[in-house]
Amino acid sequence: MSPSEGQIAFGPFCLDVADCRVLRNGTDLKLRPQAVRVLKALLQRVGQPVEYEELLKEAWGPTFVSRHTVATTVSEIRKALDEYGSWIGYRPRVGYSLNVPRSDEPIRTGWHVSERRTREGLEKALASFQRAALDDPADHRAYEGISRMFLMLGMYGARPPREMYAEFLEAQSHAIALSGLTPELRADRAHALHLFERKWEEAETELLQADKERPSATIYVRLILLYAARGRFEQALQALERAYATDRFWPTLPANEVFLWFSRRDYDFAIARGKEGLDLQPYLHLGRSYYAQALEFSGRIDEALAEYRLAYTLAPDLPWLAALEAGCLARTGKHADATRMWEQLECRRANEYVDAYYMTPILEGLGRREEALRELERALEENSSVLYMIDVDPKMDPLRSDRRFERLRHAVFANR
Repeated sequence: MSPSEGQIAFGPFCLDVADCRVLRNGTDLKLRPQAVRVLKALLQRVGQPVEYEELLKEAWGPTFVSRHTVATTVSEIRKALDEYGSWIGYRPRVGYSLNVPRSDEPIRTGWHVSERRTREGLEKALASFQRAALDDPADHRAYEGISRMFLMLGMYGARPPREMYAEFLEAQSHAIALSGLTPELRADRAHALHLFERKWEEAETELLQADKERPSATIYVRLILLYAARGRFEQALQALERAYATDRFWPTLPANEVFLWFSRRDYDFAIARGKEGLDLQPYLHLGRSYYAQALEFSGRIDEALAEYRLAYTLAPDLPWLAALEAGCLARTGKHADATRMWEQLECRRANEYVDAYYMTPILEGLGRREEALRELERALEENSSVLYMIDVDPKMDPLRSDRRFERLRHAVFANR
C-alpha cells in the first residue's frame, strides 16, 4: 500500500497519487487536494494514529490553518467515503487513524481474480470472499462479493443458473441485512431480475434508481444489455455513451458494445468496434466471442472460427464457448466437425453444466430441429441466463417462423 507505487488501493477505493484524486470503482469522488493529501497521510500509516501537526504539514505545508480546518477536512473525507467513513477514527490528544479491516485484503483479491470471468477465476474469487466473511462476519462487502460471484457464475454459464440464483439471493439478503440496500447491491439485484427472471421493467427501475444514488460504469453496461435485448437501441446507445464517459476502460464495455451492434444486425460496425475492444481487452473471452459472432454473420467464416477457438482457449472451462464454434461449423455446412463437437459437449454434461441455449443453434444448423427445440425447452427448465436475449439473437433467427419456438419464447417472458 506504499504511495510510491503511484496508486493506493483500499476497500473499493483507489488514491491516485500522481493526479491527486480518489476514485471509487472508477468514479472520481471530487475531493479537494488538501483532503486527498490528508487521506494519503492516513494511508501511509494505516492502523496508526497521525497527529494534527503531521496532517497539517502533509496537506497544507507552511500555510497556517486551524485545527478546526483539519477536522472539517477529515469530515469531508468521511462523507466522501460514505459507508466506509467509519474506517477513520479519532482519539483525543492522539490523532486520526485509518483502520482497514483484516477482511479487506481477501476482498480486494477476490475482485481482482474475478476479472478473469472464467469458472476457475470466479470460484477462486468466491473462496476469497468466503475467507473474508470468516475474518470479519460483520463486513457486508464479503457477502456482497459472495453474492456477486454466485451471480457471475450463473450469468457466465459456469454453474447451473437455478442453483446460482438461489445462492445469490441468500448471500445478498445477508449483505443487505448488514449494510442496507446500497446502490451496488441494488444494481446487482436489478441485473439478476433481468437475467434470471426476465423482469425488465423492474430491472430498469432498480438500475435507474441505483444510478441516481451512485452512478457507475457497472450500471450503464447493464442498461446496455437490458435495452439492447428489448430492441430499444437508442436508449442502449445513450447508456453506452454514459458508460464511456464514466470509465472508457471498464473491462466488459467493449463486449457490451459489440453485443449492442450485433443485436442490431450492424455486423460491420460490430466488427470494427470489436477489433478496437480487443486491442484494449485481448484476454477477455466475452468480447472475443461477440467479435467472432459478428465476423461469422458478416460472412467472414475463417476469421470467425479462428476467434471462436481463441476465445475458448482463453476460457476452456466455459463449454458454451465451444458450442459457439460448433454452431458456426454447423451453419456453414461442416457437419462432421460440428457433430463431433456436439458429442463432446454432450459428454461434458455428465460432470458439468452445459448451457442448453447454446446447444440449440448447433442442432438447428445440423437440420435436427426437433432436438433443437428440446434443447431450448431444456434451457428454459434450467433457467439459462442468456434467454433474456432471445428476441434479438441472430443465432435464433432460423427458428422464429416455427410456432413451437414462439410458444417457448412466450414462456421465457411469462414472469415479467
